Amino acid sequence: MPRPRILPNIVLGMLSNQQLMTGKDMLQEFDYEIGEFWKSSHSQLYPELQKMVQEGTIKILPNDDGEDAKIIKYTATKLGQTTLDAWLREPINEKNQHLTSLKLYFIKEGQNALIIEILEQDLIIHRQKLIHLNERLKSLFGSEEQKNQRYGHYLILTRAIERETNYIKWSTNVIKKHANYL
Repeated sequence: MPRPRILPNIVLGMLSNQQLMTGKDMLQEFDYEIGEFWKSSHSQLYPELQKMVQEGTIKILPNDDGEDAKIIKYTATKLGQTTLDAWLREPINEKNQHLTSLKLYFIKEGQNALIIEILEQDLIIHRQKLIHLNERLKSLFGSEEQKNQRYGHYLILTRAIERETNYIKWSTNVIKKHANYL
């Protein structure tokens, strides 16, 4: 089964935030903003932009008088905005959980109920992971001797438990804060 195309949704999200961008603008946003949690290269972006123009989710805007004809400016179409909205509303599950940060990045307003919806779905997965990790800790490292025999593994497992615990705490706080807005 082919993997879903994520890059078009990222492009649509950027255009939703900026309204108008060149390919160079998009690459800079990857370098300085989105690159913190998602990567894309020149060789991926430009063919995707061409596909999206053909599909009708974005369009090329004409250049103003005096502008360099090589500069191509893109904007989202109504179909593109509908596509982005549908993607943002797709439920988070174990297969697409890696998209949580990306989806949150493209939400503009703090009062958007999608923040809570996305984080609540993601929390279910993180709570399940935490339960699993704690069970592994108990089964593998129930005694000091077991810890000392595989101490590196113990450290990695406790780090994973702490990461999940902190994420759950952060998500819960964000949900509570944003529930007050709605």
